[in-house]
Amino acid sequence: MSLADRGCLAAAWTMALLAAGVAMPDTARAQDASPQPVAPVPALSAPSPIAPLDDPLGIDPLAPLDQLPGMEVDWPEGGDVPEWPGEFSVEDSLPPEGATADASDSANPDSVATSADDVRDGLAAAAAPLEDMPQVEGGDSEAATRRAERQAEREERRAERQALRALDNGDVRYRVVVTFVPSDDLNALDQGAFTERFRSLSTLERLSGDDANLAQVNRRARDDRDLLDNMLRVYGFYDGEVRNSVARIEGQDRVAMTFDITAGPLYTLSAVELAGLDAVGVDVPAMRAAFGVKTGDPANSDRIVAGRLAVLTRLLETGFAFAETGEPDLLIDHDLRSGALTLPVRPGGRYRFGGIVTGEDDLFGSRHLRRIARFDSGDIFQASEVDDLRRAILATGLVSTVTLTPVAATPPIGAELGTVDIAVATTAAPLRTIAGALGYGTGEGYRAEVSWEHRNFFPPEGLVRARAVGGTQEQLINLVYRRNNFMKRDRVLTAQVLASNINRNAFEARTFLVAGSLERQTNLIFQKKWTWSVGGELVLSDERDGRSRIVGGARRTFFIAALPTSLTYDGSDDLLDPSKGFRLGGRVSPEYSLQSGSQGYVRIQLDGSYYQPVSERIVMAGRMRLGSTIGAGRFDIAPSRRFYAGGGGSVRGYGFQRIGPRDANDDPIGGNGLAEFSLEARVRFGDFGVVPFFDAGNVYADSLPDLNGLRYGAGIGVRYYSSFGPLRIDVATPLNRQSGDSRIGVYISLGQAF
Repeated sequence: MSLADRGCLAAAWTMALLAAGVAMPDTARAQDASPQPVAPVPALSAPSPIAPLDDPLGIDPLAPLDQLPGMEVDWPEGGDVPEWPGEFSVEDSLPPEGATADASDSANPDSVATSADDVRDGLAAAAAPLEDMPQVEGGDSEAATRRAERQAEREERRAERQALRALDNGDVRYRVVVTFVPSDDLNALDQGAFTERFRSLSTLERLSGDDANLAQVNRRARDDRDLLDNMLRVYGFYDGEVRNSVARIEGQDRVAMTFDITAGPLYTLSAVELAGLDAVGVDVPAMRAAFGVKTGDPANSDRIVAGRLAVLTRLLETGFAFAETGEPDLLIDHDLRSGALTLPVRPGGRYRFGGIVTGEDDLFGSRHLRRIARFDSGDIFQASEVDDLRRAILATGLVSTVTLTPVAATPPIGAELGTVDIAVATTAAPLRTIAGALGYGTGEGYRAEVSWEHRNFFPPEGLVRARAVGGTQEQLINLVYRRNNFMKRDRVLTAQVLASNINRNAFEARTFLVAGSLERQTNLIFQKKWTWSVGGELVLSDERDGRSRIVGGARRTFFIAALPTSLTYDGSDDLLDPSKGFRLGGRVSPEYSLQSGSQGYVRIQLDGSYYQPVSERIVMAGRMRLGSTIGAGRFDIAPSRRFYAGGGGSVRGYGFQRIGPRDANDDPIGGNGLAEFSLEARVRFGDFGVVPFFDAGNVYADSLPDLNGLRYGAGIGVRYYSSFGPLRIDVATPLNRQSGDSRIGVYISLGQAF
């Protein structure tokens, strides 16, 4: 009915009464003398019967009247009517016995208890003529008490709403509270995990930083109530109930949005059927075990979805290259509080690996990809091996996208397995890079570097890099050839030629080097536990240390042949930012030197680090390095082959190579023994962190470090945790510095210090 209809109906009703000469009772006239708020008719209440009146004009007050042109206004839908501030939902937060009385308050918060309320609440007779209505003037103490209680409730609600209105400045701050009503089956629900999951999906939480008035906040709350209802069903509580309320937090300019959850009974599975597992070659017991959901278990949708994925994974890992699973069908019986589950499974045939097929324009041929793949032709098909090959192709850095598609080559016949080829399609990434860098380091001076590389100069995966460095203390030209996945997966062949000129406080050296190595490397995609390297070096170096400079000694020319070998175990959880585990590595380099005679010796270095989390935000990290040169005296070894300490990768706070024995000019001369130790506390706050640290170390003339005379450095670092690893800035000071040592050292790099 439109507003115009209602207005015309009221006018007609008044005209009928006047025409009939009906006199209104005195009580009615007294009420009409002062206007009262008009409450809308409750949507779910039927009108009370009214005794018919004689109408001499024959006017039917209930008959529809003609529309008045231009006066029709549509009655608003329920969703278009804004709720009162402070109202969360149609449910009321008053005690149950006051809920009926409060229904009128929600529509008109300023009303008081009336006779109509008494009729509605059962405190007076209903459907009686007005003149025959019982007069409740205090004779009925129960009715008077109930009316007073209802009035007090109205006053309390009015005060609450006024307090909420005072906060409604367009930017309402709130706190979300989730509580659980105790019940018999509530122990089956992990309340902490449930609440954490809700907060991660909550509209209120997600938009908490955005400006909103109370109406907008209420809209968010209704979305979250629906979310909680759905979450209860996910966990198997199909008869759960969520009640919500809002109230101002005492003493604060914000409100509490409270959700009270009654989980109700936990529904269980009355039947579990995996339809379609009767295909040839399917291990049915193994599939049911992989599904992990059985009769009598809770009707938990998360477990059902996880079980579906487990079944599909098991099929794809046992040769069923084209297996599929349908949508789970869960039929809920509310009377029995149970559900019948059916999961359709379509295994398809069982296959073995065939060949690897590539296009003519692809970067890699089939032969090279067979070297990279961890499977051979004839092996049982496994989807994980296909995914491993995809990741290995991406790890080459030569492609931007790669697609691997199983293609049936021969179909399975009975118990005979079919064969499936793997079709590889790639999109090439940029293969050439030109890079440059400028920097300055305490004790090292200025440094500029430029490089050019082509990562597929000699296909497949034959990299060529040219690099040049110009700086205060170092100049070099370096040409490198590297072949990734050489002869076998993860093997790297490297050959290089280098010419350099180094002029540092510790020594001067003009060097020409030819070197080659074969190694097993780690990378960010495949962090390997074990890595190793074997190689050879031929070095021609013209050098002079600080002692020779003092006495005016001539340069000495060294011809050095070396066979460096290394082995490393990485038990940490991350290559650039480890938080737990340990690393242990060793390097042994037998060397033979020709300089005014021959000299053979062995250089040994051991490195270890350990990482231990002490809380969610703090990781303790420690490092140790020991080095020793056996078989030759310190001054019989080329200065560039001795041990040095100090700097960003060593003992922070000291200058580069400044720790250890020094000559008369206070320049380091290196040694045959090395010991270094570091301890850090890595404290993280979101994308940033602080790292207080303590370092110690020294260099010794003898081969075995005796740990005497250690130099100590301490400081604090700042970390920014980017998507590709932490950026490090460390500031340190030497605690027992020697003459010539700076008071502050600053170090900047990518990755943690160790």
